[in-house]
Amino acid sequence: MLKNKTYVNIKHYTNRILKENNSWVLSRIFEIFIISLIFLNMLAVILETVNSLVVQYGYAFHCFEIFSIIVFTIEYILRLWTCTFEPKYRWSIRGRIRYIFTPMMLLDLIVILPFYIPMIISLDLRFLRALRLIRVFRIFKMARYFEALQILGDVIKSKKEELIITIFMIFVLLILASSFMFFIENRGQPEVFSSIPQAMWWGTVTLTTVGYGDIYPKTPLGKFTGAIVSLLGIGMFALPTGIIAAGFTEEVQKRRNNKSKSCPHCGKQTDT
Repeated sequence: MLKNKTYVNIKHYTNRILKENNSWVLSRIFEIFIISLIFLNMLAVILETVNSLVVQYGYAFHCFEIFSIIVFTIEYILRLWTCTFEPKYRWSIRGRIRYIFTPMMLLDLIVILPFYIPMIISLDLRFLRALRLIRVFRIFKMARYFEALQILGDVIKSKKEELIITIFMIFVLLILASSFMFFIENRGQPEVFSSIPQAMWWGTVTLTTVGYGDIYPKTPLGKFTGAIVSLLGIGMFALPTGIIAAGFTEEVQKRRNNKSKSCPHCGKQTDT
């Protein structure tokens, strides 16, 4: 009985430490440690692309990577172990399986898996390099600890239907613009507009109004079509920005209202 109580207490305190936005001192220390480790990992990824530094400090980079992976792996296991304190994950097996497939846990898994995969299966150098680059995703682990990133995630989730419709409209416009330009310019520039997929590069840089200038129409009709597509691109690409901006304002206002309804002394919600 005493052993079981000790086990529950350890699990409870571990859960408190791991819990985000917690005012408990140990929890705050843990947050600062993890955030600092993530920043240092990003710095290491950047510095490892400098060959002279890799030659001189390669062993130190490798040791730091192993240390980081050990910390992130332990954190992942502890979160999986203590998640049953949350009501929606209270079932020991089914709850944990459900918890594994939450966005943040999937991200945590992506962060640590590239280190272990080469130990299980042999990989060629190019794929191994691609796996190492996945380490940049560790920066998204900070979404747990920064309210701004949480708000952005909630905005994208709440506005996903509008964003999907907008992206679909942009994709349709890209297909149409690239197809028209292919048929207009193919005869005059067969090596540049050789196919619709190749014309899509022109369509992308024109719709986004970047205009690299490496591919451009030369016929009068092609130039007129390009001008129309550029004007449409300005309005079309402003739509997702407007949707996210409006959603961001709504989410911030909602959180402010929720805070204003809470009791200033105990933090509990008041009756409305």
